[in-house]
Amino acid sequence: MQCFVVQSDEIEGRLDPNLYEPKYKKLSTNLKNIKCQELGNIVAFSNETWDQKTFFGDKFPYIEISEIDVISGEIRNIIYYDKKEAPSRARMVLREDDIIVSTTRPHRGAISLIDKSKDGFIASTGFAVLRELKTNEIGRDFLFYTLKADFCLNQMLQRSSGGNYPAITTEELKKIIIPLSPLSTQTQIIEIMRSAFEHKKQKEAEALRLLDSIDGYVLNELGIKLPEDEDKMCFVVSSEEVQNNRVNVYYYQPKFKEVGKALEKGKYRIAKLKEFVTKIHYGVSIKNVYVDEGIPLLRILNIEPNKIDLTEIAHLEESKRQEIGSGFVYEGDLLVSRSGSVGIVAVVPKEADGFAFGSFMIKFCVTDEVNKEYVSIWLNNKISKLFTEREKIGAIQGNITISTIENFLVPLPPLEIQNKIADEVKRRISETERLKAEAREIIEKSKKQVEGMILGDN
Repeated sequence: MQCFVVQSDEIEGRLDPNLYEPKYKKLSTNLKNIKCQELGNIVAFSNETWDQKTFFGDKFPYIEISEIDVISGEIRNIIYYDKKEAPSRARMVLREDDIIVSTTRPHRGAISLIDKSKDGFIASTGFAVLRELKTNEIGRDFLFYTLKADFCLNQMLQRSSGGNYPAITTEELKKIIIPLSPLSTQTQIIEIMRSAFEHKKQKEAEALRLLDSIDGYVLNELGIKLPEDEDKMCFVVSSEEVQNNRVNVYYYQPKFKEVGKALEKGKYRIAKLKEFVTKIHYGVSIKNVYVDEGIPLLRILNIEPNKIDLTEIAHLEESKRQEIGSGFVYEGDLLVSRSGSVGIVAVVPKEADGFAFGSFMIKFCVTDEVNKEYVSIWLNNKISKLFTEREKIGAIQGNITISTIENFLVPLPPLEIQNKIADEVKRRISETERLKAEAREIIEKSKKQVEGMILGDN
């Protein structure tokens, strides 16, 4: 527990102790030693909203907070929704050169500068939209990089309220202090950050090339030559070819038959996953009431191809343990996403032993006759992804069932070949992680250099 004293003339109208912590007081003192202004005096916040009826045809482009890269600010994915299925939060109209700032957990840095290609797109109301600059003492790019600096993100956290998911109001966001560095310094800072992000992109491109090489390596080791998998516009399906009561056209694309033949021509026997699965069941369906400490819970965002990401773990109350029942994972179990990004598979590491797992995932265990890592690697291969996409059910958000997973096809080379493939793929993944870490380090070093220039190393 931390104890500190706040003078009456320091009270801003809020009695939240977090606002007055000594570390924030020190930050405020440092900022006030240089030329600065509150954000609300520097830039106008936009209130332009969309009525969810006009402007677009059937679909509209939507930007959600989760799609913002918190390091670079890049928008990783644009979601296209039918207007009739528009989320209630899809209302903020974006314009070229807007800066959008997530007001939910703002200290994460989900902040992006909108380019010309996204002019007119729609964003979540969870963003504050910064539009017109009120002064010529600051450039837009400099403001963007400054908002992502730690001293700004810490101010956002200081002025947020809430427990596990702190949020900041627009009025509180307007109060954060922005340094007004000389224009020559601003130009220098912009160049430093642009150069850093360019180096980051190069490292990430190298990592991506290495990851992309994995599929080819695995298929080559298994003697599988992947045929062309383009969709056909016209093809004929006879009545006896209808399977599993599926009548959608995509299910019978000729490419699936061709890929199936390629599998059969490989070096090794093809087995169904259920031949060596010992246990399989869905995750826990429980109300998402998270606490600061308690039972760690793996969610869909924690699962990546061949990796469990433990950087953002939610927690459930300890009292929920009995309700969770069998919804726990242990080292060596395999998890597969069954909804959203369907079919992503990873082996549970030692660090996640005993974690609960959510209902959008399925856990399964396999016998010692197969290498768990090999199974994960194969199920994340492009061929498995192709068949998973085929088997999805549901119109809006496709998902797969236990029955679908049990019938996944897996080439079964001797165990020593499985081990060899698993070791080489793990080596390549480890190398990509090293490159990504280097990319992050480049940005962090540049941020520290820039913050020193802005704050004068106070």
